[in-house]
Amino acid sequence: MLTSPDPSAAGHDLETRLRELAPRYHINHPFQQLMARGELDHAAIRGWVQNRYYYQISIPLKDAALMAKCPDVAVRRKWVQRILDHDGHADDEGGIECWTRLGMACGLTRKQVESQEGVLPGVRFAVDAYVNFVRQADWHEGVASSLTELFAPTIHRARLDEWPRHYPWIEASGLDYFRKRLKEAHRDVEHGLALTLDYFQSPEAQERVVEIVRFKQDVLWSMLDAMYLRYVLHAPSADGQMEQAA
Repeated sequence: MLTSPDPSAAGHDLETRLRELAPRYHINHPFQQLMARGELDHAAIRGWVQNRYYYQISIPLKDAALMAKCPDVAVRRKWVQRILDHDGHADDEGGIECWTRLGMACGLTRKQVESQEGVLPGVRFAVDAYVNFVRQADWHEGVASSLTELFAPTIHRARLDEWPRHYPWIEASGLDYFRKRLKEAHRDVEHGLALTLDYFQSPEAQERVVEIVRFKQDVLWSMLDAMYLRYVLHAPSADGQMEQAA
């Protein structure tokens, strides 16, 4: 007797496939490996913070674009929390402000962080590609693209554990962003994963989800390629300037 496929089994298989993408997560990039071992100099850490700031301020734009196309009010009510988490509100200064203070804890001025003067062209290109993808894609695909958050708590926890030992020159208060995201990332991935597993049922659709998450991993990896080239190999920028080691 023929039986209908079990959607829950298909969802389990998709989640397993997504978690198997962990080796492609940017925690394994050589730049991140140097960071984890405490082998980056002051200039490289500051450069990383400046470049990741551009990613931080772009996330609410990405989420707003997703919400603008989402007709499901229940989804919007939950998803809007991501914007509030980054932009802040009356009871929470927000992740962008926390990230700015991380830069200040590393010795940068607020102006240096917020001006985006240190953002590398390769980083800007990669981040813009991600935002543009969500703007153009179906909102369900935009949700799927967020699922690199499956691996994010690991890297936040590692920084909280390792940075005070490896980078004692960074003021402890600057690590508040990572503490904040530990809780938020678990909540966000639970919501995004449930939406994705519920919507993408067919083998073809699930293959598309895997492609999307791989694309997002490529975005994060490409950002670090640009930073490794500049802050580790000290390659010149487009204007011929060299990044000096601290």
